[in-house]
Amino acid sequence: MELIKRHTGKKSYSELKDQELVKLFRRKADEGAFNELMNRHQSKIYSYIYSMVNNPETANDIFQETFTKVVTKMDDTYNEQGKWIAWVMRIAHNATIDHIRKQKRFIDVNSWYDEEDSKTDYFDRLEDESVVDADDQMVDKEMKSSLMNHISKLPEEQRSVVLLRHYYEMPFKEIAELTNVSINTALGRMRYALINLRKYFEEERQLELKHAKK
Repeated sequence: MELIKRHTGKKSYSELKDQELVKLFRRKADEGAFNELMNRHQSKIYSYIYSMVNNPETANDIFQETFTKVVTKMDDTYNEQGKWIAWVMRIAHNATIDHIRKQKRFIDVNSWYDEEDSKTDYFDRLEDESVVDADDQMVDKEMKSSLMNHISKLPEEQRSVVLLRHYYEMPFKEIAELTNVSINTALGRMRYALINLRKYFEEERQLELKHAKK
């Protein structure tokens, strides 16, 4: 979808803040304002959905369902005092979870919390993107690819928290609100995810050692 450049008063759509675009759309049914919001955030929203379902066709369906709900609900349920993207992400998250539950892949995870363990995870071990050495860059790329592969194997509730926390940099308070759980539950799911990731990496390491001995 092409970015619309025509002016609304003294500013083009691209110069307006999200809240200003939302007001234009809600009060004047301004299609250009909504298109700008879409252009600005669709990649982030689609990426989250795809990371949860790992299927492009399904992700596209859920993405379209999300924005259908956004358009129909924006006049009724959106509070302009909140962040528009956080509201949309909540709709996308709920639509994604509904799909997963319908596919009978929903896994219930009991929550528990360990503050100390929540501070350490595999993301902290990844090399900085600015690393100069080509070999280090390749290792870094392979590690991130391996990490994403392991994340895709996590139960839905754990995978969701990991993605929201480390790829979308959402604080646990917002994650808890988005997923409709307590902060302790969100932290507990992160802990379970880290335990599983450690297990997956250890299994991967053992498999590599086995192949190396051949």
